[in-house]
Amino acid sequence: MVVPSSEVWKLALAFALGAAILMGAWGAAPRRSVPRADLRRLVVCALLLYGVGGLASLSGHSTLAALAYAAGIGVCALALWLSRGSDADDPPRGGEDPSDEQPPPAPDGLPEFDWAAFEREFRSYSESPDRTPAGTH
Repeated sequence: MVVPSSEVWKLALAFALGAAILMGAWGAAPRRSVPRADLRRLVVCALLLYGVGGLASLSGHSTLAALAYAAGIGVCALALWLSRGSDADDPPRGGEDPSDEQPPPAPDGLPEFDWAAFEREFRSYSESPDRTPAGTH
């Protein structure tokens, strides 16, 4: 089976674009984050390339349209990859909230909790006159 040369470049382009999308989504994330304004510029450039591809398609320039669409997809994949970078100040990925950390363990390995202070604070709260009971408005 012989594949015409006009089809070979299309297959190669499709393979390259698929690889770019996969690398953008699941490749190793960059070490540093990119400012949101730069990411927005990349996405706007990709949309402009899609527009150029659309105009080229309407005017019958299919090769130019394919290249413009491919460039737009490549720029979007780059923006996706760059958006995955993180700084030391960013919260951890995976939905973990840093405020949910357990208190440090005591020498015996169990977390310390001051039950006496909890009881005192609870009693003062429950006996305060300006407290509104739950369920009443």
